[in-house]
Amino acid sequence: MRVLLVEDDLMIGESLSEALQDEAYTVDWVKDGRQAILTLKMQSYDIILLDLGLPEIDGMGVLTVIRDAKMATPVLIITARDDVKDRIAGLDSGADDYVVKPFELGEVFARMRVLIRRAQGKADNQLSVGNLNLDTAHKRVIMDGTPVDLTAKEYMLLTTFMLAPEKVMSKTKLEDSLYGWGGEVESNAIEFLIHSLRKKLGQERIKNVRGLGWYISNKD
Repeated sequence: MRVLLVEDDLMIGESLSEALQDEAYTVDWVKDGRQAILTLKMQSYDIILLDLGLPEIDGMGVLTVIRDAKMATPVLIITARDDVKDRIAGLDSGADDYVVKPFELGEVFARMRVLIRRAQGKADNQLSVGNLNLDTAHKRVIMDGTPVDLTAKEYMLLTTFMLAPEKVMSKTKLEDSLYGWGGEVESNAIEFLIHSLRKKLGQERIKNVRGLGWYISNKD
């Protein structure tokens, strides 16, 4: 899943970006409101983490642009502004949730999962496709009751597939979900990851549609 982090504090931005990557998110980090707006015109995201005290255009201005453009992407405000009036203003302007700094990373991640679930129309953190079950909260994959050991990239790719079972996804779409800005993407990276997943999950689990891409099958 891809996250846009909008945060001008370098220390907070660096630590949060690293923590998000450790949680198997793909992260793009921008440091001012104008850059955030330009980025959102070019790239779609599963969730936006938005600071309010930004240079160029403040967070409320960014939020207004997002909602005026009818973008439905979940927005989690992360800010030092703890006044109740600020929280009300943020939520009334279209934010989906509001966290005050300093925050616990675990709480931020939990709130992100809730917002992403809600956007996807899901009631819990469990994804199921045939005999495969994936717990997005604990980053666990179970097949026929047995844990499956995956690398971080394999887990991210499998999550992308399981969020839309039977839907064919292009190589570009899959690369986009796994690699942020500046990430080196080898020409056969997706093919290599799919090959690895097939070895662990079964050759028939992930199918190819020649010239279009791949999809995960509901059939065991």
